[in-house]
Amino acid sequence: MTTNRCSWCGEDPLYVAYHDEEWGVPVHDDHLLFELLSLEGAQAGLSWITILRKREGYRRVFEGFDPVRVARYDDAKIDALITDPSIVRHRGKVASVVNNARALLAVQEAFGSFDRYIWEFVDGAPIRNAWQDLDQVPATTPTSEAMSKDLRRRGFRFMGPTTCYAFMQAAGMVNDHVVGCFRYKKL
Repeated sequence: MTTNRCSWCGEDPLYVAYHDEEWGVPVHDDHLLFELLSLEGAQAGLSWITILRKREGYRRVFEGFDPVRVARYDDAKIDALITDPSIVRHRGKVASVVNNARALLAVQEAFGSFDRYIWEFVDGAPIRNAWQDLDQVPATTPTSEAMSKDLRRRGFRFMGPTTCYAFMQAAGMVNDHVVGCFRYKKL
């Protein structure tokens, strides 16, 4: 029996596992939200499978995406990280993770948690779309544009509306599985 999935995940086992187990599942843990935010920022201009293949490297070099630890990184640490082939070696993207850790800590201070802040963009509950075809799924929405604007106002970088929408999809803030996908009804 064939399992119907969103066609974007193809047949790569890593991609299929991500689709089947993670993508679109609501996330409320600040560390995991920071990880997803960081990985989506790293993905800008690249394929998601490239980032998935480097995910363990990212987890290692950014100490499990602990924002308190990452916020302490200095220029020397960033210089060392951009020589590590286990991550995308783009100075701006690496520096943005450190910068965004600091911005995330400020959000936690202001709102009690990053989770509380970020989920307010969807009134605390996932948006459930009903796309028949992947061609219907937008790259941005008014919500992702508002999120991007507010994140940037708070000092976050590499957080454009498209990156924010991809983050919303990954963190389960929006269910963009097509209706024919077996995950659509489960989420």
